[in-house]
Amino acid sequence: MKPEFKHIVAKRILTEAKGYLDVGFTHSLNPYRGCAFACAYCYVREMPIQKFHTVPWGEWVDVKSNAAENYSMEMVKLRRKQKPVNIFMSSATDPYQPIERQAGITRALLETMLKYPPDVLQIQTRGPLITRDIDLLIELKKRCDLLVSMTVETDRDDIRRIFAPFAPGIRARIKALQQLHDAGIAIQAAISPVLPFSAEFPKLLSGKVDRIWIDTLSIGDGSFGKRSVRLGMPRLFDEHGLSKWYRPDLHIVVAKHFKKYFSESMIRVSRSEAFPVAGGGREKSPRRDVAQGPSHQDMD
Repeated sequence: MKPEFKHIVAKRILTEAKGYLDVGFTHSLNPYRGCAFACAYCYVREMPIQKFHTVPWGEWVDVKSNAAENYSMEMVKLRRKQKPVNIFMSSATDPYQPIERQAGITRALLETMLKYPPDVLQIQTRGPLITRDIDLLIELKKRCDLLVSMTVETDRDDIRRIFAPFAPGIRARIKALQQLHDAGIAIQAAISPVLPFSAEFPKLLSGKVDRIWIDTLSIGDGSFGKRSVRLGMPRLFDEHGLSKWYRPDLHIVVAKHFKKYFSESMIRVSRSEAFPVAGGGREKSPRRDVAQGPSHQDMD
């Protein structure tokens, strides 16, 4: 599948944070419209940006060519008003999807942020391409409260291929986590949405992250699970014999599961605990032997 790409001139690049992000973030920032990763569970499929689009989700991407220029102008205005700027990048696209390698919109934004830094920046991605920009991230973390959140919804590539066949492989993401963490950048593993995983998952993340954030299809789609139902997620889980993982209390079960291997302060759950500075700072992962992994009874 090769998406249709179109370069556009956007009116604005910062959008006032509302709904799910209204927990401390003031703005969302989306360098692109659309997303070539085309994850089956993506809630954006159910939003107007796709509902009124004639091309299926994942098969189109609009490149906001003037994103960095807009950002600098909008930041100047916000600073004049002495307004806080806490940015979530991105809420309706992935800033490190494949086109970023050629277009460089996200990198241009980071370069501009060095001159006009926000107060808080959380970068949400599943793209290992982010490691290309470690040089900028190292400088940016000196100027703002920076958190890189890498989506790792499972440790099983067979599961990933069912729900997100066009997204980067799990091992590539884990390698990116390690590189970013080794560079001294605060890292969050976003298990969002939780997909079926193996007993080795905590071991895979140990020593590579400062936080674990847990969200599910039932509580994290912005519609109390209704969007996920309309997207056919219960049916997809059932078709692959995974229905026991589609449960309303999954976030509770998974949080309990991970707290066996990470300190409680490193575990965050859903919207109420999503804002990055709620706990502040980096924390070392505990040196605990997780080779045996948890019992699958916890997930039954």
